[in-house]
Amino acid sequence: MQCNIIKLAVIFFSFIKLISAQESNLVVFENLIDKEWKAIGTWGDGTAFKQETIFKFDLNRTIVIAKSKGFIDKKQTKYGSRNHGIRKFDQETNTIKFWEFDIFGGVTEGIVIVDGKNILYQYQYGSSLVTDMWEYIDNNTYNFKVGNYVDGRWKQIYLETQFRTEKIKKK
Repeated sequence: MQCNIIKLAVIFFSFIKLISAQESNLVVFENLIDKEWKAIGTWGDGTAFKQETIFKFDLNRTIVIAKSKGFIDKKQTKYGSRNHGIRKFDQETNTIKFWEFDIFGGVTEGIVIVDGKNILYQYQYGSSLVTDMWEYIDNNTYNFKVGNYVDGRWKQIYLETQFRTEKIKKK
């Protein structure tokens, strides 16, 4: 009987340690959670960029869910639910991975790089390695850049704007 209790305790504490490790690896997202982030800008080719994103923890804080609104047609005349994303710590590779599913049937996947309070998403887009950077300014502001980021330097920038927020009112 005592042996079974000890085994159960070991399993329980191992599970708690696993959950805590996953949570601590997603702590960089803490400031983004339960806020609506909004940005307006212009891409390098002159097309408009407009996005609203809400981040939430889910599954006992082991994943981050991102829901974004943006343009949902090629002509940029319709605005609505555009992307749903997932961020999750992968123990095998010791990295945070992300998947972003869009209204057009596409999926973007890559890795998240944490640099202090800055969050960088790196992914393959065609033959280019693209980086989206959320550069922390304060709890309500991030500079947002999309471009070619190599060895800590921007080689080319496709979009540069700011995400600002207000805390979401709970219902």
